[in-house]
Amino acid sequence: MSHEITQGPPGAKPARILELLSGWDRRVFHAVATRHWPGTDPVLPRLSHSANHGLLWFATAAAIGTLGGSTRARRAAVRGVASLALASATINTVAKRSVRRTRPVLDAVPLMRQLKRQPITTSFPSGHSASAAAFATGVALESRALGAIVAPLAAAVAVSRVYTGAHYPSDVIVGAALGVGAAFAVRGLVPTREQLPAPGRPHADAPALPGGKDLVVVVNRSSGSAAARAGLVQDALPLAEVLECEPQDITATLEQAARRCRALGICGGDGTVNVAAEVAARHRVPLAVFPGGTLNHFAYDLGIEEVHDTCRALATGDAVKVDLGRFTPGPGGADGPGYFLNTFSLGVYPELVRIRERWSPRIGGWPAGVLAALKVLRGEHPLEAEFHGRRRALWLLFAGNCIYQRMGPTPGRRYDLADGLLDVRVVHGGRLPGLRLLAAALAGPLSRSAVHAAVRQRRLRISGIVPGTLLAYDGEVATAPDELLIDKADEALTVYRPLLL
Repeated sequence: MSHEITQGPPGAKPARILELLSGWDRRVFHAVATRHWPGTDPVLPRLSHSANHGLLWFATAAAIGTLGGSTRARRAAVRGVASLALASATINTVAKRSVRRTRPVLDAVPLMRQLKRQPITTSFPSGHSASAAAFATGVALESRALGAIVAPLAAAVAVSRVYTGAHYPSDVIVGAALGVGAAFAVRGLVPTREQLPAPGRPHADAPALPGGKDLVVVVNRSSGSAAARAGLVQDALPLAEVLECEPQDITATLEQAARRCRALGICGGDGTVNVAAEVAARHRVPLAVFPGGTLNHFAYDLGIEEVHDTCRALATGDAVKVDLGRFTPGPGGADGPGYFLNTFSLGVYPELVRIRERWSPRIGGWPAGVLAALKVLRGEHPLEAEFHGRRRALWLLFAGNCIYQRMGPTPGRRYDLADGLLDVRVVHGGRLPGLRLLAAALAGPLSRSAVHAAVRQRRLRISGIVPGTLLAYDGEVATAPDELLIDKADEALTVYRPLLL
């Protein structure tokens, strides 16, 4: 007895699956449309409308960044918006043009639920759902607490697209999946802080100071958010001595504090931390950094974002050794060496810093930075100096204290703060300085070209610097001598840093 197996025509099985999915889609859509949802009629249509063009999420990002009060909150807001932008671009340029699905028929949807202006684009996938999921996921990748707050709002927006008859359920599901994927794609380009471990070597012995006992913290009142954080430091470390002072008194206050403490604390921006680092290294006391400036590069590279991060390190005595960058005038120089924790530079950047600092009290930091960049790149002449035995024209010479790694298109993070190396980058002189600086930023950490060169080395000697040339270090500006030696003081400073959780 034989059995004959009959196969359908090619494509019959996929067509059957699509038919089943389509049937499910329409049944769920009809069930949502015909069911009474108490209290939702005046809410969900307005919520769906508010999400048009991402306006709801831009407003939410502004609220998170403003009211969150922390660096992590601001970073979560930025990541949420970046994820939304990628999801929106993907949906509108690729997905909707690939699958031209018509919108649902609205016969079963009550009139009061329907949107006043019906969308004219294709239905699959849901752009609103993609944006909502992308924003919520982006926020959650930086802050789970904020993500948990935003997630119900994102879910409500996604549900509202079916509720108002704008989309089928599968449009919403696929759109949300694409949004989540966009957020993870952004994370692949720009890692979250949790993906980047704080420097863990070389470990240093430092006294454990629970409650801040025998710790003196100096606060720069004029530095960013330092004055506001002084109270947080005192509350978190009730046994610590907290001294607030003006910028002109910082050095003297730090010197006095270093003579009587077991650990020296500093709350301020990178320039203030620079002064404290030099004092702490000279007195051989460990340094506790509380971020209180605008950018706080050094603190963030240590893995310190908030006051409680430093408090955890103080309680356990967890610390590391770090290098100090050093720039020393040549023979005949009147001043001793200067130090930098982050960066040293000659060329257009010091002039940019000078102009920005002059205008920022009047118009704010970011607008002043843009104005300074436009002014500097429009009419300044390249710096002329001699290094490596040749006299050269250059727009920028940058020396980083330890090697900067890439975070997205530009260098922005150090994994090792005691590698004994300088990250030296040069933007050669020539026409179109703006394009040359942009090319240098995009070129990567190690490259050589007609525009940009980058090398790793332990020391660099520069001579023949034109009188009046400015130099910048950790955001501070000074006049450069005619000759400089840039090198490192290896593992010269002990700094508290928290263990990873």
